[in-house]
Amino acid sequence: MTDLTGRTALVTGGSRGIGYAIAAELLSRGAAVTITARKPDELAAAGEKLASDAAGGDSSRVLALPANAGSAESREESVNRTVERFGSLDILVNNTGINPTYGFLMDVDLDAVRKTFDTNVVAALAYVQLAYRAWMGEHGGSIVNIASTAGLRSTGVIPAYGASKAALIRLTEELAWQLGPAIRVNAVAPAVVKTRFATALYAEGEEKAGAAYPLKRLGEPEDIANVVGFLVSDKAGWMTGETVRVDGGVLSTGTLGSA
Repeated sequence: MTDLTGRTALVTGGSRGIGYAIAAELLSRGAAVTITARKPDELAAAGEKLASDAAGGDSSRVLALPANAGSAESREESVNRTVERFGSLDILVNNTGINPTYGFLMDVDLDAVRKTFDTNVVAALAYVQLAYRAWMGEHGGSIVNIASTAGLRSTGVIPAYGASKAALIRLTEELAWQLGPAIRVNAVAPAVVKTRFATALYAEGEEKAGAAYPLKRLGEPEDIANVVGFLVSDKAGWMTGETVRVDGGVLSTGTLGSA
């Protein structure tokens, strides 16, 4: 396991699911970690659990900040307070994402589509800009954007979300080109992971949904967190602009369905 001691990470949407697992993984590798989320109660509970699980119960390496990714003020405060508290911002994980629409695009509410792109793409870029200005521009760092296999192949079920994640993947490549060599920018594209966010995608049961995957199961948040931990480490020092599929092999089958 690669050592991240002395580095600081900001994980957006870190109170549950994939975001929480990423925060826990980075913390276990020695990093100081800030998590953000919209719901104060869930956020506080997540922060307390991260602190209690840290080596020796060291709560000094955990900061939980209420923040709405769609708010410019929230984004700026979360970045600034992270640097003030820990003295750096070496790792940014853009995990926050929303999916308010499903199904036929001819029926989709355009305001919901705008909100999807604003949260999943524009807010991610805004966080990168803030991290760059606050620390990474002078000191370097590593950024990971949480995309989706829906951004790599059409699903027919979550098309607006998939289009936003395709844009995030493209944004990742542009950022990698513009911010290198000091800042590396990569993405991770999960298929269906067992989280509250993705519940609707395996409503008929985990076993039935997982049967379409070569590995015969859905993902766990830790499956994604392990890859993120590698990507932000020095072991991935020659990787940038990459989108890593963590999908149980489902894209290798040539179909995606509701993943």
